Amino acid sequence: MAISGNVPQHLVVGARSGFLAAMKGENFPWMRIAEVITMGAKTLELVDLGGAPMPIESKGGGPLQDYVERALTVRPRSWDITVQISHNAIQDDQTGTLLRKVQGAGENFQRHMNKIVFQALDGGDGTTYGKAYDGLSFFNGAHLNGPAGTYDNEFALALSLDNFQTNYNLAKAFTDESGEPVDFNYDLIVVNQALERTAAQITGNGEDYSTANRAVNPYSGRLSYLVSPYMNSTAWAVVASNESSKPLAIVMREQPNLQDAWFDPNGADGGMYNFKFYARYNVAYGDPRLAFLGAS
Repeated sequence: MAISGNVPQHLVVGARSGFLAAMKGENFPWMRIAEVITMGAKTLELVDLGGAPMPIESKGGGPLQDYVERALTVRPRSWDITVQISHNAIQDDQTGTLLRKVQGAGENFQRHMNKIVFQALDGGDGTTYGKAYDGLSFFNGAHLNGPAGTYDNEFALALSLDNFQTNYNLAKAFTDESGEPVDFNYDLIVVNQALERTAAQITGNGEDYSTANRAVNPYSGRLSYLVSPYMNSTAWAVVASNESSKPLAIVMREQPNLQDAWFDPNGADGGMYNFKFYARYNVAYGDPRLAFLGAS
């Protein structure tokens, strides 16, 4: 971190501490569907070994059970925010302005991660945000599954209780490479605000809202829903959010940090103190079986 000597130390400390406090101060929605993977180099090779083999009867000299290895190379992107405060504002003892600005910068890095994660989820039926381990789009009708053949996690049914059940049943039949059901716990529906009411009915109404016979809704209380404006107005996806891995990842090469601070004497209002915050990260896809797209 290069800090100019003409920036008072108390301003640097205040900028750094306020920024870090804002970064850690809130749980953002993206954390429910994406995990952070730390990068130790300029590129990272994510390796999917497939499902662990199931036990087989031990008879001595049995067949070797191996993993199916697939790799995905990801690269970080660079992001920055520069915060300014004038010399006169400092002299007039308005440093609260700086604290508010740097806290906003910290929150905006989190909001940006929120944005790219949900954009990637919404755009998972294409390759704008990358590909899955098998080289196909994250949501795809013909994912490769080794000896077990292929599977489909891309559907096209409008959100309703009946259509949710149809797609849910198909997803619960997903298998690993040896043909064993993965049996993930699909516990989160992600929708645009236009579908929030329907999602709330599916996850919170103990009765089938689409009928008048008071039929039981077996999914009530078993799932929750999450609203994101980055989802298309007709799109809905269902995620297994509490498994050991997440369907998406933020690959982090450099955590958001105060990279530089300097004073520009030619700036307005007596000159400008500048605080540059910088990070390197990107979004990547994980195991496609951890999510399915109900409709785009």
